Amino acid sequence: MTFRAPSIRDVAKVAGVSTASVSRTLSNPELVSEATRALVFDAVQQTGYRINVSARNLRKQATSAIAVLVPNLANPFFARILSGIAEVMSDAGFSVLITDTTPMSLDDHHFPVFLSLNQTDGLIVLDGLLARDALLNRGTPATRAPMVFACEWNENLVRPSVTIDNEAAAGRAMDHLISLGHRRIGVLNGPRDNVLTKARFKGAEAAIHAAGLELPQRWIYDGDFTLQSGVRAAAHWHGAQDRPTAIFCASDEMAMGFIGELNQRAVKVPDEVSVVGFDDLEIAAHFVPPLTTIHQPREAIGRAAARMLLDRMNLSPQEREHQPVPKLVLPVDLVIRKSTAPPPG
Repeated sequence: MTFRAPSIRDVAKVAGVSTASVSRTLSNPELVSEATRALVFDAVQQTGYRINVSARNLRKQATSAIAVLVPNLANPFFARILSGIAEVMSDAGFSVLITDTTPMSLDDHHFPVFLSLNQTDGLIVLDGLLARDALLNRGTPATRAPMVFACEWNENLVRPSVTIDNEAAAGRAMDHLISLGHRRIGVLNGPRDNVLTKARFKGAEAAIHAAGLELPQRWIYDGDFTLQSGVRAAAHWHGAQDRPTAIFCASDEMAMGFIGELNQRAVKVPDEVSVVGFDDLEIAAHFVPPLTTIHQPREAIGRAAARMLLDRMNLSPQEREHQPVPKLVLPVDLVIRKSTAPPPG
């Protein structure tokens, strides 16, 4: 006996509607009445009908996949954001393609393929350092996949975005150190050209100046959001005679590298220097000492970016060009743990 998979005609027969109504319900349910939707979806369940996604995509010129461009997949910060994106996209029937932009450049022929509607239905960009020309160098508004920025953004490209107020969050971290009595506070920055670095440094510097304090250049350390740059900054701090009693680090990884190196040098945190991070990675609460840090709602960022992209994908290219560009800013919290205390002496 040969098994025959249920067809759209079987669904139409059980539902008591035309095959055209079934097709319309499955592809564009918002175009049919609630009663028709109920009949068709009940018939689908009864017959065991399965949509042929590949065939449907060929007809609609869609891929049922979105791409996420991540600046460094080795960074644990991105894990929960990607989880939030995948959760929403999976529920909507989309696959998620993830690629690391670290090795990419303007002439990398692999990068532009993600920008085309022939390859992906949409794009979530977590890398603010990607050049505007690289993001626009293929096709026209009608053929480019809709794009949403998450966490980071490109200052020269107006696109929908989901972010936090990095400037205010950094100021909040600095105010915490100031409230503890610190008057000599240093800053460990992220990558020099990164939009997050600029925003967080601006907020930190503004809080210091608002308190009537100074931030001399020698207390500003170069970093790149990695453990290694935190280690280098700690060695610099330890070797200096005139050094701050507290450090604001623009990422948790740098804060942990800083503290870890000081532990190797028998310097106690926070007894000899207080340290604040930014991100609230899972390990931050279990680090020694537990890290005071800015908590970013990373899963919420991922979910919001995915929902925003789905909304943009439902618009025509003309609508995307002429409607206001949505920009969502999510709230953050300062989580106070044991890496901060009043200054020594």
